[in-house]
Formats: sequence, structure tokens, C-alpha cells
Amino acid sequence: MRMQFGLAVGVMALLLTTSTLSAAQPQDPLDSVMWDYTREMFLGDEPYQFDASIEVSVPAFAEDPTQVPVTIDAGVHAGNIDKVVVWADLNPIQHIFNFYPGEGANPRVSLRIKVQQSTAIRAAVKTRDGHWHVGYAQLEAAGGGCTTPSMGNADPYWQSHLGEIQSRRFPSVSGQDTRFKFKVIHPMDTGLVDAIPEFYLEQVEVRGAEGEPVVRMELSPPVSENPVFTFDLEGDQRQYRLWMRDNGGNEFEQAL
Repeated sequence: MRMQFGLAVGVMALLLTTSTLSAAQPQDPLDSVMWDYTREMFLGDEPYQFDASIEVSVPAFAEDPTQVPVTIDAGVHAGNIDKVVVWADLNPIQHIFNFYPGEGANPRVSLRIKVQQSTAIRAAVKTRDGHWHVGYAQLEAAGGGCTTPSMGNADPYWQSHLGEIQSRRFPSVSGQDTRFKFKVIHPMDTGLVDAIPEFYLEQVEVRGAEGEPVVRMELSPPVSENPVFTFDLEGDQRQYRLWMRDNGGNEFEQAL
């Protein structure tokens, strides 16, 4: 009887502790069934809060799930950012990219991604005090973006043009920065299609005049085929260089 009583007390204490911990965690505004799993994967046990000032811009409905435009703007934390992690809750490969805006870069980036179905898109910004600020948006989409073969696999064009870069410079919306937009030829295969291995760009850097990284990105396969990136960089410096490497060890470099 004493053993049963002790066991019951232990179970009750565990339930109370679990309930207390659960109540202490911020409630997911999108009520995603994957939130606790992805939070543990990308944020661990570090402190976090949901932050609507982190802008995650997605279309109202993505008709083409292989080319979904996404813009992340963490300007509210400019100058105080250690890392930005972006993921899609319901993708088979959830991680999309890490973004490291250095000195001289506006913490804003645009690109296109693949999604497998309607999903929450998260952008978690880690500030230098070790705290995570989580922006979010709900994306409604048609299905199958991550398991659709790239167009390049049906066309030999990409083999002779792999890594070919086109770039342009524009004034930014603020008029104080310079906006760089570039496209690179690459199939960005996810490895989720039969007989087509994983092949994608995994590192992107914009480097300054002395070779210092101004912007760094670490990509995962859900970035769209022939990716297009947009960065806002301070001033009108004309000595930026773009450097990229894919998971096959191929390196590509060009002046912007």
C-alpha cells in the first residue's frame, strides 16, 4: 500500500511539473501540431518569444509549390542579430536556410522555396543576448513541391550552365541601401525523388572589398531550383563579390 501511494504521488508530481512547464511556454499563434517538435529541433531549450515584428511575407496562396516567394525582414533587430533560422513546419525537409547578416547588411532577405503542403513558415531571430524572437506566417499552398523533379533533370541546359550567375543592382526602398538581386543556375534537388540524388547549393556568401563576409547563408534543399536571392546592403559599394558552394564541392564566384 505504501509503495502504491508513493508511486501515485510521484506520478502526480510529474504531471504537475509537466503542466507547469507547458503553461510557462508561449502559445503558438498558428497552433501547429509540429511546433513543439520543430522548436526543440531548431531552438532547443533556449528562451524564446513569438514576435510579430519579425516580418515573414508569403503569398496568400502559392499556386506553384516549387516556387514560393518568401521575404524575411528582421530590421527591428538590426545590429543585434546573431543568427536567423527559417523553416517550414510540415515540409519533409523542414530546415530552409540560416541567415547571418553582418556589419553593412540590412537583415532582410528574399528568395523562393519549395513546400510540400500548406504549412507554417517560421523565422527565428537569435539576438546577441541569446534570446530567440520567432516570426511566423501561415502559407496556403498546393501540394508536392518537395517531391517534384526539377525541370533541369529533363533538360541538359543546366549541365553546361551550372553555377552561371546573373546579378543586378537597384536602389532599395529606403533609398539609403543598395539592393542586389542575383540568380544562379542550379537544380537544387531534394533527394526525395526516385533515382535523383540530393544536389543543392549549401553555402552563399557576399564578401566585401577585403574578402570579409557581409552576408552568409546556409541553405537546405527546399530552396527553389535556379534560386533567386535579394539582399539589401548599406551604401553603394561596388566591390562586393558573390561566392557559393554546393554539396558536390563545386564553387562559384562572381563580382556583383
